[in-house]
Amino acid sequence: MSAPAPRPTGPAAQIAGIAAHPTGPAAQITGIGWLTPLGRGVPEVFRALADGRSGLTAPPPDHPAAGWLRAADIAPPVPAAEVLPPTETRCADRFLLLALAAADDALADAKLTVRQDADPERVAVVMATGGGGLESYEQQAAARRERGRAAVSPYLLPGMLSNMAAARIAITHGIRGYSSAVITACAAGAQAVAEGLRLIRGGDADVVVCGGAEAPLHPTIAAAFDNSRALAAGWDDPTQASRPFDARRNGFVLGEGSAVLVLERAEHAAARGASAYAELSGWGAATDAHHPTMPRPDGAGAASAMRAALRSAGLDPSAVDYVNAHGTGTKLGDRAEVSALREVFGDAGPLVSSTKGATGHLLGAAGAVEAAVSALAVAEGLLPPTLNLEQPDADCQLRHVRGSAARAPVRHTLSNSFAFGGHNLSLVFGPPSIAARQLGINAEHLGIDAEHLGIAAKHLGGNS
Repeated sequence: MSAPAPRPTGPAAQIAGIAAHPTGPAAQITGIGWLTPLGRGVPEVFRALADGRSGLTAPPPDHPAAGWLRAADIAPPVPAAEVLPPTETRCADRFLLLALAAADDALADAKLTVRQDADPERVAVVMATGGGGLESYEQQAAARRERGRAAVSPYLLPGMLSNMAAARIAITHGIRGYSSAVITACAAGAQAVAEGLRLIRGGDADVVVCGGAEAPLHPTIAAAFDNSRALAAGWDDPTQASRPFDARRNGFVLGEGSAVLVLERAEHAAARGASAYAELSGWGAATDAHHPTMPRPDGAGAASAMRAALRSAGLDPSAVDYVNAHGTGTKLGDRAEVSALREVFGDAGPLVSSTKGATGHLLGAAGAVEAAVSALAVAEGLLPPTLNLEQPDADCQLRHVRGSAARAPVRHTLSNSFAFGGHNLSLVFGPPSIAARQLGINAEHLGIDAEHLGIAAKHLGGNS
């Protein structure tokens, strides 16, 4: 009898151990880059979220939104020279700089260099934004009014078009596969990530760089949201203004930022010896067909998206341990989402929090930011709290994580993103199929007493 073949080790062992997914391959999340009001980089931002820190502030006097917003979420600066060649910094809207910086960070986090570690024609890029380069447009419109036609810069279009984030990332990193832009408002970031999973499952890419970027902190957009009474108002302390699901909530806080995830086919990631935070195993979408700006009161569209995501992941609702809610802090939106969550998961559903209490609402980038949070919740078993959730509204009773982070075993997480126009997107995350990667954030780092890390009733909402 011949001797048995030796068991594979290293990357070969990872490949041999990859299990088939019931509804198609999952995508491994091997890199994350994000710039949010809480900082830049995976450890800094997730630690701040878990530590219950707020990124909300009043715009300083020299900020374009000063005098227009009393509370805002301002991401770290990105000098144009950091992400663009010196000859091209003139076409550099803030949303574009945020997107490029997050993509650079995500690929570095994944330890992936296109051409060296992946076939450029098998790498895709999908980026989202709600408004694109609105600040650049506003500046050039003002220049035209004040100085005439000749004052309008020929660099306006390559600086403001919504597809330019994907295009510039592709140019910078030599990505020659599929590229696209998603513009479904506040669901766009999540939809870009879902599109990444579709490309992996369809065999159209080995690697997808996907996410969203938004930079809406300027007078016209601020005035539009304020005049529509969508923004939180009457809060002297900006850090108290964003309060999803709270009885005193009265709107959201406008923010800017970006997040990019590197998704990989499991075999591709394992072959190069990569590790993953989590895997993206399902997505779901549905449309309200109800109203341009208001959600369906019964949350039917949101519930449909969540059910579709669970089907896509091949999971029963009971397998989900945590939901990162869309939860913006608006009266109608929060109430509709709670109705949808109860419809899908029942009264004794998973733990829930909205990180918009800390980051505000990043519009087209929000879904990508919260996809990263949901993936890291799987990796760390650590659930960030909803800030400012002092008294859950009578219509918003869920198993809330509030007061401090909760340490809990996490099998699967679900992230929700909903938008003007009735767009509903849900994403499902689970343990990776390749070597797992952790940040190793613990109570010592967070400064949270061990008694607060348990899933104590006082931090789960209910009727407390």
